[in-house]
Amino acid sequence: MTQGKPHKRSKKLMALIIINRILSSLIITIKWFIIMAIIVGIGAGAVVAGYTAALVKDDPIRHKEEVYVKMNENAETGFVYFNDATVVGQLRTDEDRRLVEFTEIPQHLIDAFTSTEDHEFFNHPGIDMKGTIRAFKQKMLKEDIQTGGSTITQQLARIVFLSLDRTDNRKVKEIFLSLRLERMLSKEEILTAYLNKIPFGNGASGYNVFGVKAAAKGIFDIDDLNKINVAQVAYLAGLPKAPSDYSAFSSKGEFDEKRFTLAEKRQKFVLSEMLAEQKITDEQYEEALNFDLKGSLSKIKPKAYTTYPYLMIEAERKASEILLRIQNPELTLEDLSNPENEELIKDAQDHMLRGGYKIYTTIDKTIYDAMQEIAKNPENFSKDHPTKGTEQIGAITMNNKTGAILGMMEGRDFYLEQLNHATQMKRQPGSAMKPIGAYIPALELGVIQPGGIIDDIPLILKDGANGYHIPENWDNKFHGLITARRALNQSYNIPAIKLFTDERIGIATAWDYARKMGITTLTESDNFAQTGVIGGLEYGVSVEELTNAYSTIANKGVFNDAYMISKIEDAQGNTIYNHESNPSTVFSPETAYLMTDMLRTVITAGTATEQMKNFKFYKKIPIVGKTGSTQNDHDAWFMGYTPDISTGVWAGYDQPSTLTKGQGTQRAKRI
Repeated sequence: MTQGKPHKRSKKLMALIIINRILSSLIITIKWFIIMAIIVGIGAGAVVAGYTAALVKDDPIRHKEEVYVKMNENAETGFVYFNDATVVGQLRTDEDRRLVEFTEIPQHLIDAFTSTEDHEFFNHPGIDMKGTIRAFKQKMLKEDIQTGGSTITQQLARIVFLSLDRTDNRKVKEIFLSLRLERMLSKEEILTAYLNKIPFGNGASGYNVFGVKAAAKGIFDIDDLNKINVAQVAYLAGLPKAPSDYSAFSSKGEFDEKRFTLAEKRQKFVLSEMLAEQKITDEQYEEALNFDLKGSLSKIKPKAYTTYPYLMIEAERKASEILLRIQNPELTLEDLSNPENEELIKDAQDHMLRGGYKIYTTIDKTIYDAMQEIAKNPENFSKDHPTKGTEQIGAITMNNKTGAILGMMEGRDFYLEQLNHATQMKRQPGSAMKPIGAYIPALELGVIQPGGIIDDIPLILKDGANGYHIPENWDNKFHGLITARRALNQSYNIPAIKLFTDERIGIATAWDYARKMGITTLTESDNFAQTGVIGGLEYGVSVEELTNAYSTIANKGVFNDAYMISKIEDAQGNTIYNHESNPSTVFSPETAYLMTDMLRTVITAGTATEQMKNFKFYKKIPIVGKTGSTQNDHDAWFMGYTPDISTGVWAGYDQPSTLTKGQGTQRAKRI
């Protein structure tokens, strides 16, 4: 018995020794596994770090100032306004973007976007691991609903700094940028920038709307975001997922039923997310589902470049020239017409179209619309000619006291001819130049009075081409001794040429008066054109400038340069341009009075007596005027004014051709 006990103890001892050795080996093995794991981890980390570094090595480190600048770079929509501040339309651009401040964004709109795009937006540091894992799972399992793993911050980083291609390179950069943005900007700043930049498809006018404010206006015709209901914000929040697929309007502004149905389905998903996140109640959810979404869409709105194409283009042209001259004060009007500066003007125009400028014009909507209606009515013109084409019209109406342009006829059909016949076209003025180049200088310098006598007899002039020539009157007759008033009434050529070439005046002096009245197209060679006063000029004149000259007579000899842009504001509402009048006295009030009195009898006893019956307010409103036509009746003019406004009209063909006999030569007066 005593011998068995030691035997049992030795067995236990052996077992303990074996267990101890096993545990020691296991501990050593585990230690080595840990060491190897650490080594592998370090190696893997180094590989990942190296790979990541390689991906982002070309991406610059962006400082806070640069980030702020990039975040605030937006092509913002600009607008043109009539003189009563009603909108003509938005400036042409592929984008409609209107910026919003965070304080303008209602809470339910914020809830709609965060519930759909980023549940943890206000909690995460720029990236959301849960969201990333969820998106990975949805993609791997090919689930119907794909939420995406990018946070709002990541999406903003991608829009502002990165391309949209789906690569590892971009994704890693996106994560790093997001973390950096979150350290630099507040959540409110990030969300505001995001809501100002994301696309929403087309609005009811066909423009691509960018930013939630432009989307609310373009899709629901709502200016104030606080007036958008839950159903509508859910609709908007669903669009950025695939703007082109969900756009209820085409690029022409036409309603697209198929895409609207897709967008409506997406809206219901957004509502369900808002409900799940407890951002809306069950009652709000049901109310939003039952809301007439389709009925709340904006009515189709034609683009301003469809309804007012000439006016929008002219406002564009004049405003971009103003902005260019603000930036380059040394530029003159002559510089703007120099082909060498064409690229400079184009850059200014591009900047204006994207800069969110508000351009206020002097155009009176009632007057402009009335003039357009006349220009578009084919019954007011000769029928189209097989070789001459379409009879065209150019007209302008301006305020005598200020020079403000109130209305225009730029042409009959923008899509037929884009040239602005009121401001850009230059044609020979014919007899309409006589008061400007002959009678006003003669009256002002005391050479003639309305009752003064001029001998209407043959006049021999030097001609650079043929040696000499004898000008004729329109009726091919000579009338002997006649008064200056009758010579003007009947628009005789010889008396006007005599005054124009009178040595007491001189052609250069006569043209100096014309230039002071706004005629800028005169050249050095015109100083030697003895028949220039009846239309023999190198380039001719524009309707705008000739009308401006006549308005100087109406304004008692004081010239105000014609203008169409009254004010320009930048995107922040700061006035960067305000038209300032710079009146200059060209001739005396007495000369203006006498000239007006002579032009009055053109209506009562001269070449424009039709106006007494054509103008239905003739006996209520005093009117004066002057006719004009060129050789072979290629151009017909009428310049007229009341005490308040001047209107100038030109009629003719784009390629100079004889106007229809008995009709075309009367066209300007009738218009």
